[in-house]
Amino acid sequence: MLDPKLIRETPDLVRAAIAKKHLTVDLDGVLALDTAWRNQLQEVEQLRSKQKAANTDMAKLPKGSPEFIAKVQEMKAVSAQVKEREVQLKDTEDKWKQAMLALPNLPHASVPEGATPEQNVVYSTNGDVNAVSPAAKPHFDIPDFEKLFDFARGTKVTGAGFPFYVGDGARIVRALLQFFLDEDTKAGYVEVNPPIFVNAASATATGQLPDKEGQMYETTEEHFYAVPTAEVPLTNFFRDEILDESALPVYRCAYTPCFRREAGSYGKDVRGLNRLHQFDKVELLKWVHPATSYDELDKLRNDAERLLQKLELPYRVLLMCGGDIGFSQAKKFDLEVWAAGQKRWLEVSSCSNFESFQARRAQIRYRVKETGKIELVHTLNGSGLAIPRVLAALLENNLQADGRVKIPAALVPYFGKEFLSFQ
Repeated sequence: MLDPKLIRETPDLVRAAIAKKHLTVDLDGVLALDTAWRNQLQEVEQLRSKQKAANTDMAKLPKGSPEFIAKVQEMKAVSAQVKEREVQLKDTEDKWKQAMLALPNLPHASVPEGATPEQNVVYSTNGDVNAVSPAAKPHFDIPDFEKLFDFARGTKVTGAGFPFYVGDGARIVRALLQFFLDEDTKAGYVEVNPPIFVNAASATATGQLPDKEGQMYETTEEHFYAVPTAEVPLTNFFRDEILDESALPVYRCAYTPCFRREAGSYGKDVRGLNRLHQFDKVELLKWVHPATSYDELDKLRNDAERLLQKLELPYRVLLMCGGDIGFSQAKKFDLEVWAAGQKRWLEVSSCSNFESFQARRAQIRYRVKETGKIELVHTLNGSGLAIPRVLAALLENNLQADGRVKIPAALVPYFGKEFLSFQ
């Protein structure tokens, strides 16, 4: 959520920043609701003060006296006014809050201009896309691919985008998850095993609601949401809490299965492991001091990059433009691996700084040591990493002429052997 004071005092700055994200919002409507809410609040407070004064005056008068009876009638009239205005105030406040929740975060000044993914900036590259197996082919075209990654039976049991991982298919997923978690904890992240269902307040705090409501799976009675990413439960770990300044920064990591409807995805983007409704991912989360948050973003990105380097996967880093940055992010980098069989880049991580946007929604604060003042933390997160597309690139780039897949040296201790076989 944006700072209401910022909107009131610099509306043109806010309009320009939101325009950089190429989003359309009714900022005038938000400002009108804000003004109405504050005016109504002032009126209610004045009426409450009048009610209190009348009550004090009445206590000084003899009971049954004409003055006492007149004061009782006055207090009843004021009380009725207070109740009526409080109902109006609550309605206006609810509308104002919903309007505020619909406003996106403002992009950082370093975010490049651009409306489409094609205008993202290649920030850096690592590895040689040509230094891959000459036998590379799309992972979904590898002979007997379906023996380890059974999409047909997954579709039968649940639906499209819910595959079974069988034998070495399950083993390689487990190996990658353990490798990621071990590397992340070595980098200073404390591992957490969070709930995989969250309530609406948690989804609202991180910005999934109302922005991505249609993309989440929701239970019918409890109205819990299956997590689209471990970012949601992790961020809410400190919701409505005040941290000591000396505790910052706090680093956490977590593995969860993730669930996304991914509506509107078609064609080559959804073949094989490219896009699933259920997938496994390790998430990195930081709560940091505002003064260090952009240094922390660079460190976060480096932590995610290190995993790809150890897996010997060529990758590139994109600095996302305003139109492709997302609703909640102030700045975002995407990491994309090269999939040699498909001859395309696949996103495997997004590393984002939300500044105080999520913290204000979640009321995650810290107490300044010197002054005792309460301030909002900055939150950051990144994938460290998402399994399916990393796995797709591993299968394609390391496919041997005999149909086996060579396992990167760093992963061999986790997988237990040097080759994955589809037989």
